[in-house]
Amino acid sequence: MAYKLLFVCLGNICRSPSAENIMRHLVNQAGLSQEIICDSAGTSSYHIGSPPDRRMNAAAKVKGIELVGEARQFQRSDFEKFDLILAMDKENYRDILSLDRSHQYKDKVKLMCDFCTKHNLKEVPDPYYGGSEGFNQVIDLLLDACEGLLNYVITQEKLANQS
Repeated sequence: MAYKLLFVCLGNICRSPSAENIMRHLVNQAGLSQEIICDSAGTSSYHIGSPPDRRMNAAAKVKGIELVGEARQFQRSDFEKFDLILAMDKENYRDILSLDRSHQYKDKVKLMCDFCTKHNLKEVPDPYYGGSEGFNQVIDLLLDACEGLLNYVITQEKLANQS
């Protein structure tokens, strides 16, 4: 059974689709595309059906990654569908957990930056209202976090398979 990751930001057009596509790129490079599945969503309904932001896509292409997909809103059913839910910032983290009234899924929800190994930011900043430097920073930050996340998932899955 595949391990399923869901990346979540506010509108699902900048940070979370970038994380989804960067992670998918790393998973493919590692030859694990059958074992690890990636998706993304937004806590708001602002951009449902929209493609990833063109400025975010331009920043990702510099690193050889194309952003694909369309925005959707996070649903309560996502708690059961995914093994790990990764919030881009503390506000999205709180918004996700507010939908878990029984508190049974709290351990599945983590902050994306918890997996960074090179950067020390605690949240992935929203680049939407800024210039190109913000989009480049987010891509670099997410590359770091996704590398750490991939190592975490591989380690966790190996431990789970041995017990």
